[in-house]
Amino acid sequence: MVKHWFWYDWVMLFLRLLISASIILTMVDVQGELTLPLWGAISWAIIAFSVPWFCLLLNFKYYLVTEMILSGGISVYLTHLFPDAYLTLLMPAFMIAANSAHKSYRWSAPMTILVVPIMISIVSRHNTLWVMIVHTGLAYAIGFAFHLLVVNHRQNEIIRDQNTVLEQYVSQIERVTILEERNRLSKDLHDTIGHSNTSIIMGLETLRLELPTTAGQDKLDSLLQLARKSIDEIRGYVHQMESPQDRLPLVESLQQLIEEFQVNSNINVRFRSFGEESVLPRQAEMTFYRCLQESLTNAVRHGQATEISVSLQFELRQTRLEVQDNGRGAEHLQEGFGLKAMKERAYNLQGQISVYSALGEGTIVTCTLPRQVEMPEEVIRLLLVDDQPFIRESLQTLLERQGDLHVVGIAEDGQQAVELCEQVHPQVVLMDLDMPVRDGISATQMIKQRWPDIRVLILTTFQDKQKALEVLQSGADGYLLKSMEPRELAETIRLVHRGGAIIAHDMSIKLFEDLEQFQKKPEAQFVETKTSDDYGLTTRELEILQMVAQGLRYKTIASKLYLSDGTVRNYASSVYLKLDVRNREEAVQKAVEIGLL
Repeated sequence: MVKHWFWYDWVMLFLRLLISASIILTMVDVQGELTLPLWGAISWAIIAFSVPWFCLLLNFKYYLVTEMILSGGISVYLTHLFPDAYLTLLMPAFMIAANSAHKSYRWSAPMTILVVPIMISIVSRHNTLWVMIVHTGLAYAIGFAFHLLVVNHRQNEIIRDQNTVLEQYVSQIERVTILEERNRLSKDLHDTIGHSNTSIIMGLETLRLELPTTAGQDKLDSLLQLARKSIDEIRGYVHQMESPQDRLPLVESLQQLIEEFQVNSNINVRFRSFGEESVLPRQAEMTFYRCLQESLTNAVRHGQATEISVSLQFELRQTRLEVQDNGRGAEHLQEGFGLKAMKERAYNLQGQISVYSALGEGTIVTCTLPRQVEMPEEVIRLLLVDDQPFIRESLQTLLERQGDLHVVGIAEDGQQAVELCEQVHPQVVLMDLDMPVRDGISATQMIKQRWPDIRVLILTTFQDKQKALEVLQSGADGYLLKSMEPRELAETIRLVHRGGAIIAHDMSIKLFEDLEQFQKKPEAQFVETKTSDDYGLTTRELEILQMVAQGLRYKTIASKLYLSDGTVRNYASSVYLKLDVRNREEAVQKAVEIGLL
């Protein structure tokens, strides 16, 4: 029942108090002519003042009915005693019109202007019915004009509030966009000049033994010094792109966003943080920042909330942000661009966005991301496989700068990789594709068959869609390009080590574009009966499809086939892609239709 009052609410309360007080004073003056006891008449007037007012706080329809019955009843009663007392109906008529909403004037106007005056004319000695109708109609018209003024004022308030929120939102988008552009430029520097200089340094180091003369050694040292100075300058430029403002911890960054939002929107936002704050990757911090930004804006712009509660919880295996508002909510929430963007960001980090909204109960937005940083004491054992020496040495140098990554072996081809897996027992293998003796795909298949717990991450130079499909079929846990930024590569290794699977963003776009074109082909081309060979399903993929059709979970399938959970998911994803479906239900249905099951 508590709401935010504006000037017109106080005007209506003042008018109601004024008319009720005047009626009570009139009853006291003419108490000798009243047919009711004075206390009964005064009680009637008090009820006519309070009951409609309380009903107005609940529902305007309740108000209109009670106002007509109670206030109109007083007017009928007083006019029965005093013919000129019909004027007591003018103020209720004004308030009825002022509080009509949602086209209720279609029935409230006839009731107020015609029905009540006719009743007064019947029970009283007043013969000029048309005079009462004109006076009451004028009062109702003035009240309706006041209603239009109030509606216009409310709309202007909403527009001003939303404009303020949008201005604040636009300023934040501009700042975040600039930050993301800095990160992109920083990534480009890392991926191009930085990576090339690192490879050059490693390549020059390998030439040291081939230059026996002192002059050659001195020239090599000068070239190395120049290359290292160049890469140091690049690092300096990259670090200068990040202002101290951009390097704020996550909690301080969210608090600053909330403070700016409160100043611009005049909305009370409570923020609480639980658990010990841990260092998160920049992508995770940006995801939480954008999620809070979008949730705050939607709470005011769409939900018309007046209070918002924000909680950030650091847990052992995940970090969770929850934004809850007291807005009007919605029965069927439509996903706009902002919500889809939030879900895409969280999905790219193996997280999720959940939204609960109910009419009259507000909205709750929860963003959950897994911990992107492993505990320092857990060291991930790596095996590097590449036929280019300077690439192997560069990767080793870059990755061992991370405290939790340790290179336990280096192989020149797929055959050596298989042999080293048996000797050093790595946890993650970084595998090149095109190598002599044995390529990366066949080596991956052998490693996955003999050691299903070893995670294999394919690193290649070119974007080849056919190769990407073969990589997924071989059981690899990821497909990435060598040009990615070192910190992103380290985070991806940690993610794959924990059981995740990932494919390069550009390559996934190309694959889904092909899938979309595949879906647009005429159905007439697929009328004939297909077999597993027609769809390119391997024996292992068909076996997993049969188990999926039995309702088994991926973990159960993995235990039955002695494979890792990530490998089974990769096989399932490959099956869905080949069958042109999106989930297990559609895969089973199509497999039955075409006779595979």
